[in-house]
Amino acid sequence: MSFNGVSVVLVHGAWADGSSWSKVIGPLRHAGVNVIAAQLPLTALADDVAALNRTIDRVEGGVVLVGHAYAGAVIGEVRNPKVRGLVYVAALAPDEGETVAAVFGRAEPHAQAPAISPDGSNLIWLPGEAFANAFAHRATAQEQAVLEAVQRPISLDNITVEVKRPLWRDLPSWFLIAEEDRMIAPETQRFMAERMAARQVSKPVDHTPSVTAPDEVVDIVLDAVRTLSDQSDAA
Repeated sequence: MSFNGVSVVLVHGAWADGSSWSKVIGPLRHAGVNVIAAQLPLTALADDVAALNRTIDRVEGGVVLVGHAYAGAVIGEVRNPKVRGLVYVAALAPDEGETVAAVFGRAEPHAQAPAISPDGSNLIWLPGEAFANAFAHRATAQEQAVLEAVQRPISLDNITVEVKRPLWRDLPSWFLIAEEDRMIAPETQRFMAERMAARQVSKPVDHTPSVTAPDEVVDIVLDAVRTLSDQSDAA
């Protein structure tokens, strides 16, 4: 199947790395999509945008960016002309002048959401028990252990800077709302998806569906790729 050179770049969020997309990469490639996972340093929002741009530069043709959680802010800050559309997976989508921290804290936290605070280096680590209680509570114990072992901390500099005009104001967007999310409140996700005028899909999945419900992620990404590919055909 041809998608007119439209590729997918997967972008992980806080406390994760590119391996969090491992169950999504295979099915997308099997469907004929060229896909690559970006690795973010999580040291500052500007650093992450620069890292994502370097990844996009490795891809030929148009690109669909797929961001999980914090990475929703990163994909919204990119200004690369290759980008055709954005897919948000249980993600944060701050508007111009907002910070990641502001939208993350918009609603009351879930009863099992972890208490998080920076260490002496201004890095925020996720407590080990949070992977089973909130980050991926539908994952197997082995999957939760791997997620905990490979977690990468996020800096305060990632979440306290005001974003510029987000790219979702100018490009088509999709949003997978995680109805059982214990990290980012589902009502916050719905609020963001509605103000983005995103194509919404709401599913009973946890905060990390790339691990626990990869088929749902693959489906929404393929919908975006097919739609944007068809638009290229019409043009």
